[in-house]
Amino acid sequence: MRKRRKSRRRFLAAASGAMVALTGCGAARPWRFFTAGEAETVIALCEQIIPADEDPGATDAGVINYIDRHLTGHFRRFQPVYREGLARLNELCRQRHGRRFAELEFEQQTAVLQSLGGDLKKFFDLVIDHTMQGFYGDPRHGGNRDAVSWRMLGVPLIPVRGREHYDLTAIKSKEAGA
Repeated sequence: MRKRRKSRRRFLAAASGAMVALTGCGAARPWRFFTAGEAETVIALCEQIIPADEDPGATDAGVINYIDRHLTGHFRRFQPVYREGLARLNELCRQRHGRRFAELEFEQQTAVLQSLGGDLKKFFDLVIDHTMQGFYGDPRHGGNRDAVSWRMLGVPLIPVRGREHYDLTAIKSKEAGA
């Protein structure tokens, strides 16, 4: 289990480094709403809520993409809540541990989240709701990449309306014979 945490930490470090490099090179921003630092914190929060184990976790399901996408659309009203909540969470972690939330060990992150109260607890509850929606929702909404949670649960994939697959072999046979 310790091995997985180290690889998770390496993944987060590499992902944040890539985001900084892309931003510094004038490339398109990887996020619609989040800054690179905010995205790193949200990824760590989502991994606390649904960590990867023998099954995929929040990162595997693209939950960060779901939340980021919807904060520029349907969840627009929550933009100030996310900006303030992420800033306050990171400030709390700096005061207690001298580092941002995403830089803490998994166990330290867990302890911080268990100690939350007031508005920060409400913010974390909102992140839990959005993480669950992104993990278990329909992949066409930007989360549940490759239907990983549905496959994990054994839920059959739902065909997208208007895109059902048809057996076209009879039509192709007629065209070939004509």
